[in-house]
Amino acid sequence: MEQNGLVAKIGNLYERYTHLLDYLKGPVLLLIRLYWGWQFFLAGKGKLGNLDQTAEFFAELHIPMPKINAVMAASTECFGGLLLLLGLGSRLVGVPLTITMTVALLTAHREEVKNMFENPDGVLTADPFPFLLASVIILVCGPGYLSLDALIKRLFKKSEPESTANAVGIEATR
Repeated sequence: MEQNGLVAKIGNLYERYTHLLDYLKGPVLLLIRLYWGWQFFLAGKGKLGNLDQTAEFFAELHIPMPKINAVMAASTECFGGLLLLLGLGSRLVGVPLTITMTVALLTAHREEVKNMFENPDGVLTADPFPFLLASVIILVCGPGYLSLDALIKRLFKKSEPESTANAVGIEATR
């Protein structure tokens, strides 16, 4: 009987511990969005400001239509970074950011990816990897409650009708 009480206490403690950690999700996701959103913005802005050099680099990597892809990658990073900063359309913008960073890893860091099981540090230290990781975190976890996405969601929930009957204009009887 005493063992069950101990297991229950440990379970209760663990439950409170995880509940406490849940409160940190929003601030942690905010920090990820602010830092990496700004980094994406700067990287994209830099590419947009040097499109010819970016297109030449893409051509060296054998990326088809290098000028068009340079504009697309740079725009995705620049404007996607701004949206990430704001927490607006975060899960939507997470898709093209994730794709862009995956392509960057697979093209500019092909050797590191090929040898990732022999030398995992090669991929982990490749420039696109932390960008990819941040994109995937926001894509999967969302922007958190400290975002415009969450604010908009709360505003729309407040303005939703109380019942389906009210939504179609039928007075509910009491």
